[in-house]
Amino acid sequence: MNDTLNSLDLAGLSESVDLECKAAQGRDGRGELPDDFWKSYSAMANTDGGVILLGVREKPPGSFHALGLAELERVRKALWDNLHNRKQISINLLGEQDIDPITVDDKTVLRIRVPRAPRQSRPVHLGNNPFGGTYLRRHEGDYAADDEAVRRLLAERIEDSRDERVLKGFDFGDLDPDSIAAYRNRFAAVKPGHVWTDLPLPDFLERIGAWGRNREEGISGLRLAGLLMFGRAEVIRDALPHYMVDYQERPEARTERRWIDRLVPDGSWSGNVYDFFRKVYQKLTADLKVPFQLQSGQRIEDTPVHEALREALVNTLIHADFSGRVSVLVVKRPDMFGFRNPGRMRIPPELAIHGGNSDCRNRRLQTMFQLVGYGDHAGSGLPKIYRNWAGQHWRRPVLYELAEPEQTLMELRMSSLVPERAVAELTTRLGNQFAAQAETGRLALITAQVEGLVSHDRLKQITTDHPADLTKLLGQLVRDGLLIPDGTGRGMVYFLPWHRQTMAAAFDATDFGSRMPGAEPPELGIEPPELGIEPPELGIEPPELGIEPPELGAKPPESDTKPPELATYHDWNAIPADLQEALLKLAAPVARRRRTSAEILRTTIRTLCTGRFLGLRVLAHALQRDADDLRKRTLTPMVQEGALLPAFASTRDPRQAYTAAVTDTTRLDS
Repeated sequence: MNDTLNSLDLAGLSESVDLECKAAQGRDGRGELPDDFWKSYSAMANTDGGVILLGVREKPPGSFHALGLAELERVRKALWDNLHNRKQISINLLGEQDIDPITVDDKTVLRIRVPRAPRQSRPVHLGNNPFGGTYLRRHEGDYAADDEAVRRLLAERIEDSRDERVLKGFDFGDLDPDSIAAYRNRFAAVKPGHVWTDLPLPDFLERIGAWGRNREEGISGLRLAGLLMFGRAEVIRDALPHYMVDYQERPEARTERRWIDRLVPDGSWSGNVYDFFRKVYQKLTADLKVPFQLQSGQRIEDTPVHEALREALVNTLIHADFSGRVSVLVVKRPDMFGFRNPGRMRIPPELAIHGGNSDCRNRRLQTMFQLVGYGDHAGSGLPKIYRNWAGQHWRRPVLYELAEPEQTLMELRMSSLVPERAVAELTTRLGNQFAAQAETGRLALITAQVEGLVSHDRLKQITTDHPADLTKLLGQLVRDGLLIPDGTGRGMVYFLPWHRQTMAAAFDATDFGSRMPGAEPPELGIEPPELGIEPPELGIEPPELGIEPPELGAKPPESDTKPPELATYHDWNAIPADLQEALLKLAAPVARRRRTSAEILRTTIRTLCTGRFLGLRVLAHALQRDADDLRKRTLTPMVQEGALLPAFASTRDPRQAYTAAVTDTTRLDS
């Protein structure tokens, strides 16, 4: 036996890893490998990995009951036999050390650690066909991946560099001459006297990797990297329909629908990756303070902050999955910089932060940036960002991924780890309760104050405490009334009491209902549709739903007026008794029947959500429906169609809630 745990330990474990518990009792109650084990194995391997416990029941969520396995060896043998059966699962990722018995509340259970599969092994799928047999982990559930997601996983596995492809039907006429001229001038300045400097244009583009040859098909032409780097936006979209780059400068340290400066491919500039980098880098660093320093008689205009921002911007571009439905987004605010690229990281974030590991998605782009002095050596960019930011005594950067839609996000906050303003606010509100906390407890409260929320993962990033100690600390802060928890498992987040209804994660969503398929291209003032949902944007307040975004080029509104905040209910027991009664009455046409038409179900949900935000658990209780099935089959499609507006971008967000979209009819009725 390697470990002896109890139910409270499991509750803490569920905040550290993706945890799935299965009773695994079998018909005779002696223990059996359940059929749905393989869906969880596939889903965890294709997402972030996790732990599966056989012999433990989790019901309700967050409450663990050890049942044990009477015939544990029979279960373990069945597991090993099937791991090596390619008709059952496509690959075995486990070693002896990943499968071991542990004791939970004096019962013997089997613990299986499922690692995140390397890119070259994904998709991990059931049976012989990845289409229909691939699963992904979403909100602590296992869901079949659609064909588009499977194709993306296959492309990631097969193509070491996604920008290597030689394009058919594209030529020099699709490139922007001014972009190429600017690049060549920079190249000559960085590498004076280089033999490539005076080469004819076709030869120069071939040397830097923008032009190439597909030797298998015997064709030469423009590489995808060359089109991205130097092409015109409208031509780039011929190859990549969802291509979009977006820079926004926002005036305040909060989520703002307003912006004071914005750069998107609107026809006034090329819209390619190289020009986006040049223009955005200037905007990011325009008002940075540069200390007076001389080197060899020349003033140094570069600082560690300049270097960190340059690395972050280059990383965003060279690691982007430009085939994804999320735009590249860079946001500048008075308190922070934010960077988002479509696609998850090819290696786990913790390995990337440590450095020395690199698996760049667009290696040709990476090389072209390096040739003109932008971007560091493979595997050293992220450590440099973290090191330079720490040198300013600012809060540790936040790097994280979202699985739906797939994206990677980085926040660089320009605030001290222990800012005086936050300490003063906490001291005023909490008094001796704050002063009496140990160092890590104060840091948890300060993080919740500065960043809007705190989580187990975030504390692991900024402290050296053991994960089990962090779990106990957060539990004690909740019991003392200093933090309010929301969610379960890895989705658990904690708010300060006065932030509960007003704060959210740094990247947030806006105006979900305004982007529908068939919208006009950005040149006409509207961003390309992203599955009918706009991905999260930077900020720390909930989205301002129901406000139309400004046209490109329009002046930001002068007023800070917001729509009235709607009441939000996540837990049934927190709803006033009279409203509970009213909701049950409205839900009765669905709740009284095991089956009902999709039209009646949707109409009832819209009625329930009119004038308020209702969380998934509340809707499931009122309608007497399974929560996961309700989200997957009804709520998510209604969001995509614009019938419902979600409070947050990610369907995995434990604070998710829904309100009915305001239509012209409801406006007239009101």
